[in-house]
Amino acid sequence: MVPVTGTLVLAGTPIGDIGDAPPRLATELENADIVAAEDTRRLRGLTRALGIHTSGRVVSYFEGNESARTPELVEALAGGARVLLVTDAGMPSVSDPGYRLVAAAVERDIRVTAVPGPSAVLTALALSGLPVDRFCFEGFLPRKAGERLGRLREVAEERRTLVYFEAPHRLDDTLAAMAEVFGEERRAAVCRELTKTYEEVKRGPLGELAAWAAEGVRGEITVVVEGAPEPVPGELDAEELVRRVLVREEAGERRKEAIAAVAAEAGVPKREVFDAVVAAKNAAAPGSGKGKGLI
Repeated sequence: MVPVTGTLVLAGTPIGDIGDAPPRLATELENADIVAAEDTRRLRGLTRALGIHTSGRVVSYFEGNESARTPELVEALAGGARVLLVTDAGMPSVSDPGYRLVAAAVERDIRVTAVPGPSAVLTALALSGLPVDRFCFEGFLPRKAGERLGRLREVAEERRTLVYFEAPHRLDDTLAAMAEVFGEERRAAVCRELTKTYEEVKRGPLGELAAWAAEGVRGEITVVVEGAPEPVPGELDAEELVRRVLVREEAGERRKEAIAAVAAEAGVPKREVFDAVVAAKNAAAPGSGKGKGLI
């Protein structure tokens, strides 16, 4: 078998300040056989700012042509080419094009390496003032309101700090949805235009941030949200126990498993959660005069 000599290089690019470009980025751009760029115009601006020129072939690689372009790039890699992948900002494949190419290269035993660079996820997390020892990145939420609420309910009881990307024109709706699902008092930080001239980090409870965003916000947005608090055994009332079961059911869990999980979280017997669910179901039955609740 002929050994594979090509290498796929994922290169992080500045998320704002061009001075944050890693030194190796310029070297890789100058020497790559192929540079695959999310936006070739943005790439030209980047090379001008760095004072360099690419010597290899430049091709576009974005969401619209990612599936079609991947086989071509994999064949080039298999033939020995050094392929550099860059996106408009940050690290390729992190909510940006790149995952398909990495997966295809790994499948063919092609070497994949990276030029570490700026990250909006880590920068926002560090600036948020929220716990950073454990976190999870959730990317962009769905555009449709119902799907967005469903996705948030899936992580409503997540203890780790949550990090999201969001478009500025959807920020107010997203923060309002977060306040609805996580609670208006849950702490969060909206990080805007990170490393750029008008960088801003707005911190506060989700309810206050949602009201602030309703006035309109511009720029690249990263939202960091505090994880759910650790429950004190016996502290949660019946209504809250039922709410947590509902959240898990709406996320796809069976009721039996949801009850067991909530009981474990709350540090109470499963029977206590079961009884609360049954009581809520009876209260919501036709003729009870109550809302739908659990049915």
